Amino acid sequence: MCGIVAYIGPKDATPFLLEGLARLEYRGYDSAGVAVAGRTGGIKVRKVKGRVADLAAAVPARFKGGTGIGHTRWATHGVPSDANAHPHQDNAERIAVVHNGIIENADELRARLTAEGAVFRSETDTEVLAHLIAAHATEGVELEEAVRAALGKVVGTYGIAVLDAEQPDRIVVARNGSPIVLGIGEKEMFAASDVSALVRYTRQVVHLEDGELATVRADGFRTSTEDARTTHRQPSTVDWEIDSYDTGGYEHFLLKEIHEQPGSVERTLSGRLDERFATAHLGGLNLDARELREIRRVKILGCGSAYYAGEMGAQLIEELARIPAHSEPASEFRYRNPVIEADTLYIAVSQSGETYDTLAAVQEVKRKGGRVLGVVNTVGSAIARECDGGIYLHAGPEISVASTKAFTSTVIAFALLALHFGRIHDLSPADGRRIVAALKALPDQIREVLAQSDAIAGLAAEYADSEGMMFIGRVRGYPVAREGAQKLKEISYVHAEAYPASELKHGPLALISPELPTVALVPDDELLDKNLTTLGEIKARSGRVLAVAHRAPEAKLADHCILVPKSEPELDPLLLNIPLQLLAYHAAVALKRDVDKPRNLAKSVTVE
Repeated sequence: MCGIVAYIGPKDATPFLLEGLARLEYRGYDSAGVAVAGRTGGIKVRKVKGRVADLAAAVPARFKGGTGIGHTRWATHGVPSDANAHPHQDNAERIAVVHNGIIENADELRARLTAEGAVFRSETDTEVLAHLIAAHATEGVELEEAVRAALGKVVGTYGIAVLDAEQPDRIVVARNGSPIVLGIGEKEMFAASDVSALVRYTRQVVHLEDGELATVRADGFRTSTEDARTTHRQPSTVDWEIDSYDTGGYEHFLLKEIHEQPGSVERTLSGRLDERFATAHLGGLNLDARELREIRRVKILGCGSAYYAGEMGAQLIEELARIPAHSEPASEFRYRNPVIEADTLYIAVSQSGETYDTLAAVQEVKRKGGRVLGVVNTVGSAIARECDGGIYLHAGPEISVASTKAFTSTVIAFALLALHFGRIHDLSPADGRRIVAALKALPDQIREVLAQSDAIAGLAAEYADSEGMMFIGRVRGYPVAREGAQKLKEISYVHAEAYPASELKHGPLALISPELPTVALVPDDELLDKNLTTLGEIKARSGRVLAVAHRAPEAKLADHCILVPKSEPELDPLLLNIPLQLLAYHAAVALKRDVDKPRNLAKSVTVE
């Protein structure tokens, strides 16, 4: 959940390190630091509690060197402080290390190193690595070998970059459960935990695999395994534009990404709709029609918003393909010793493709012989490489911590999968054409919703001071309510709970009061009358209601209403969700929250 950058080449490393950290700040932002190997010897370090801007202000003008590493932190071991910020060094200040992940046996290693004379200056698990590598970096030992020997004693996850004052012509990086990407330049090399730090400088990247190390020099790199076997990695080309990493005139990345959704939906659909046969083309599944017909059950695994998108996906698969489908948190999956069935298709969902809990769930399924597809946004990511096939979202980079366009594109991907499954099973051509037409209409319908942003801002300001909010929906609407509550909690810090509307009278109705408004999803479908009855129950108890609906309920049933265009019933949840994104965003702005970087959260969760 932290950001790593590294540079080696003929230029001054510091400007790249600071810019790269600024682009990675969405991955962690409670402290930051850089280390540079000076051309005259020694390693210079600056690190501060706070944001990358605070670090930039603290770096002196003469902080120069052609080899450097940097880090922006999301705290796991030790409170945010100057001392706990990365990079960390050994007592001789020869080795400097930045690290993403968690060293599970850090306490044991710390005790052993302390007994051998090491003096620790932080509370972090990462400092253990600096002392451990230094202990192996004896005279004549290559830095790569010292790092390899140290990692052989480590239990846990890591993405690391290491500097050695005595070997300033190289940086050693390594990966196990936390991403590291190399960037190839002209007589210069880069490394980072995310390609967003690299795209301004190079489009040629190499993704390290788990258990792999790389020694990076200005003129190239060498990769190998933990047991010193040479590996051969071919570069791939990043297709995201540098403009994707700028706010583009919007006040926040989150607002930009909400407004990018018509385009991101078009990219997810591009080339995948087959109007002739009223189906979807999904060549990346690596499953033919015969194999798909043998699938009897679908299990979807994701965390946070990816889990809620999976719930919407499961509903689509059951409705269109009539295959039993279920979504569950990937973070819980492997701990219940799951039964892996040969006729079940497992689908892992992750915007980054690096979510540790989801990756671990994929590996558990694979270990037991299951078949796994990935629904991810990042080409070349760990989950994408681990899975047997899958669907890339092509939503474009998502910088804000809270997911919006990737969430919507994930649900679109599930709609395509459900259509593909359905036409192989018993979905009629007429129903297939109905879904294809509805999918093609979605981008313009999303634009209609986005045009209401200013009006929704006014409603958000009115509700933002509430002590909390209830979100309710029935059947297709319930996952939308869960995602809406998640967004409000994430970025506005207003407590929010989501319930099936049918469950309100089974307990949660006790909470209803004028101080606790309810956001109700009221689509014009077969459950409309039941939803209106629920609104009546809320109003009878003096509750305030904000309805998100296709047609406005009677004034006595709702205090306010946001209208959305009508799609087909199976796809209505996609459009009902867009106003909830805007509601959460504008509520956060009204409360003066740090919208793109909410407290205690980071974009890519690469630790357990």
